[in-house]
Amino acid sequence: MSETSPFWALYPIAYSERACLYPSYTRTAEEGAVGWFKQACLGKVVGAFVAVLAACGMLAPTAQSRDKDLIVFAAASLKNALDEINEQWQKETGKKAVISYAGSSALAKQIEQRAPAQMFISADIDWMDYLAQKNLIKPETRSNLLGNRIVLIAPKDQSKTIEIKPGFDLAGFLGDGRLAMANVTSVPAGKYGKAALEKLDVWASVSDKVAQAENVRAALLLVSRGETAAGIVYQTDAAADPNVKIVGVFPEDTHPPIIYPVALTAEASHPDAAAFLDYLKSARAKSLFEAQGFIVLGSGQS
Repeated sequence: MSETSPFWALYPIAYSERACLYPSYTRTAEEGAVGWFKQACLGKVVGAFVAVLAACGMLAPTAQSRDKDLIVFAAASLKNALDEINEQWQKETGKKAVISYAGSSALAKQIEQRAPAQMFISADIDWMDYLAQKNLIKPETRSNLLGNRIVLIAPKDQSKTIEIKPGFDLAGFLGDGRLAMANVTSVPAGKYGKAALEKLDVWASVSDKVAQAENVRAALLLVSRGETAAGIVYQTDAAADPNVKIVGVFPEDTHPPIIYPVALTAEASHPDAAAFLDYLKSARAKSLFEAQGFIVLGSGQS
């Protein structure tokens, strides 16, 4: 985070950087929900503290920076692709977005608290719908941007293999180890993963082995570091980390369709917001998304 970045860009990045560098996990879905609630409460405390500083005139430079930055809130799994696209957009136009990555649930809640994001890219439809129902996005700008797959991963030196099918022995595959997943209550990757395991009649056998992380990149890191025996992440996350390997792909009919919707927020007023949204749908962005393993929904525009 540069010194000139706005405070609200720091707010969601705090989730992403802290979770991805120092992931914490919980043993049960209930504990995961409590952990998420504590994070939400912490965010409100920090927000209140900053409001006091602003009232005292201590954040004037930051406010000025916030006004001029194009702030984008995006699901953590988009980091590699969006960083490349943002860099390319800057080369072509001389303009740049400030992109904050975190779990879609955390970002949506921050937008609800009036974080000044100009654009939101969610990893599922539910959290975009959540904002739409509260009139916090511009509905005419909403579209389904990308698709993805969820996969079972293990550390790269894992020699065991497993076939993902109804009733497959995931508990046996884990042994005494644990299964890393994003929070199964609120984070899209975790919700998709739990739905797939339930559909395959496997969830009950592994639910007490699940290590829940705050977002999918934090779950990826647990496996990458060898702290868990396996994990469920997006295939694009697995491709981004050389320390893990895919040991199985979940059939698409075992979980809801994985769709990344995008929209400008209701408060979006930055002059470049619409242009960056158009660029995300361009042929140039399409090639960069596909290079990271995403499925581009619709044809790219030139």
